[in-house]
Amino acid sequence: MTAAPEVPAEPELLYEPAPELRDAARLQDYLRWLRAEKGLAFDSWEKLQRWSVAELEAFWETVWQYFGVRAHTPYSEVLPDRTMPVATWFPGATLNYAEQCFAFPDDAEAPAVIAVSQTRERIELTRPQLAEQVRRARAGLQRLGVQRGDRVAGLLPNAPEALVAFLATASLGAIWCGCAPEFGAHSVIDRFGQVEPTVLITVAGYVYGEKHIDKRDDVARIRAELSSVRHVVEVPYGPGSLEHLDGLLSWNDLTAPTDEPLVFDPVLFDHPLVILFSSGTTGKPKPIVHRHGGLLLEHLKCHAFQWDLGPGDRLLWFTTTAWMMWNSLVSALLVGAGIVMIDGNPLAPDLRQQWRLAAETGATLMGASPGYLMACRKDGVRPAEEFDLSRLRQLGVAGSPFPAEGFRWVADQFGDRVLLNVGSGGTDVCTGVVQGSPLQPVYVGEMTGASLGVDVKAFDPEGREIVGELGELVITSPMPSMPLGFWGDDDGSRLRAAYFEDYPGVFRFGDWCRFSRFGSCLITGRSDATLNRGGVRLGTAEFYRVLQDVPEVEDSVVVHLEDAEGGMGELILFVVPPAGVVLDEEAQRRIVAALRGSLSPRHVPDAIVPVAAVPYSRTGKKLEVPVKRILRGAVAEEAASPGALVDPGALDAFVDFAQRREAAGRPGAAG
Repeated sequence: MTAAPEVPAEPELLYEPAPELRDAARLQDYLRWLRAEKGLAFDSWEKLQRWSVAELEAFWETVWQYFGVRAHTPYSEVLPDRTMPVATWFPGATLNYAEQCFAFPDDAEAPAVIAVSQTRERIELTRPQLAEQVRRARAGLQRLGVQRGDRVAGLLPNAPEALVAFLATASLGAIWCGCAPEFGAHSVIDRFGQVEPTVLITVAGYVYGEKHIDKRDDVARIRAELSSVRHVVEVPYGPGSLEHLDGLLSWNDLTAPTDEPLVFDPVLFDHPLVILFSSGTTGKPKPIVHRHGGLLLEHLKCHAFQWDLGPGDRLLWFTTTAWMMWNSLVSALLVGAGIVMIDGNPLAPDLRQQWRLAAETGATLMGASPGYLMACRKDGVRPAEEFDLSRLRQLGVAGSPFPAEGFRWVADQFGDRVLLNVGSGGTDVCTGVVQGSPLQPVYVGEMTGASLGVDVKAFDPEGREIVGELGELVITSPMPSMPLGFWGDDDGSRLRAAYFEDYPGVFRFGDWCRFSRFGSCLITGRSDATLNRGGVRLGTAEFYRVLQDVPEVEDSVVVHLEDAEGGMGELILFVVPPAGVVLDEEAQRRIVAALRGSLSPRHVPDAIVPVAAVPYSRTGKKLEVPVKRILRGAVAEEAASPGALVDPGALDAFVDFAQRREAAGRPGAAG
């Protein structure tokens, strides 16, 4: 495999975290504990990380012990067999994820939950208040007949009721599956129809910015299609009501006063906790089953050691209930931190809203998308000057590649007193597999390195580890939060095909990446969207990094149509110009010059095509693969499920372009 010559082999150091961040980090307490309790001393992050994967069983046992996981019965051993995909963790142990969320002493004053919404007034809940609501919801679900293993579905916004319903479901050993109300009825049915929930908890509508969204017809259709649903519970939220539905129960009825105690049913470590769904942009979403113990241990480790969260801290990360980041947000409760739940348009009333909320709520870790931070940079936002962000210690970034210019902008705003923690992971493991920590340096344009306990590497096509070259991101040892399976995939064939087909016994993540000799990681996009230009693999993120500073480009998407005979194929760049800008020959010359000068002649597109919009999934992923499929002749509905897109109409321009190519005798190339 030939590496793209423009990819640097050595990362550029941006800064070391300020001494006060390093010295006060939660991870330092863990290191002291290891020394005192286990006689283990590590004088560098690198040695700690190597030990955490070489001695996998010992590392995860210390995580269990350090955090005092509340087990009802003990485990017999940690990991009897490392063979994937059938690795079993902590056999014999019984526990409950929801119980660990209430493992910290009650604080009657500090809010555990701050919920900000454009649909209703702000809500704050202390831990005792949250526990009381969970107690009532648990009793209500029991009255509806919910038992261990039943599925409870939430078509809910990022609001306290979603959190309460999830924790109540988990407390019973039932299985939660969530979906955001902005999804269309077809997309919701595609997801929930696979797992056959017995209870559906939903809203009739919501407000997004200044738009009132009525979901009553969608809910009626969903209810009619889901024959497994015995009860529908309406959360009062936004305009309208579901009173026309037969057998409807109100949220107030579900959570009516009761004498039933709040208890947590012990379940096996591998008992299903939640079903998360893949994006579903290219077919029915995969129903990924995650286990109680897996998410519990992984999030304890990630949130405390990588994100530096603990009692007194607060996590703000804009997400919807359809994204794995919602589960990560909720899990801040596991380490004693509070959470900020945001529902509505994150850019309303203006671009500064998320910074404003971080200041108002005293967030110590704020999560943001690369697109949001780059928009702030472009608009001249100065967050550290404009807002009181004195409590902020980390800025988490995930969701898509973050360009080097974004790293420098964040450093200009905050210096070394706020750790820029850029990470990558996904729904498959519900965590970050590469990211930073307060004990690690920050490199320009790169993720600092492998997370603790994650044996992550880059492989070439033959399954050999490579450093300094682009390859497939793989995980070569099991993680507790790897999927238990796909719902309904009884023989495991779909799971093996999804993750273990290319490299037997090794988890292929699906990203195209390069590790430096320092361990830092550059991810250039999904491997199935990587461009193979005359035998050289080009990551799509490289294009977007250059184009985000070209004035004639508001947004863009690039695809490569391979030549069936092994030639260069055709590289097509679709550009959304800013309002009022015409993509004339001079503008196209500037785009070509930027790509040629910053990257290489191989990155120069064969065609530059203006479009009105770029398609995105509802979790913020730019959809190169569906565009490529349309150019090869697929109809839009086959290339991408409309309900999984932010704007299904964004595909229209690509359909028109494909039809014009067909008429001109230039259909999509092979590949």
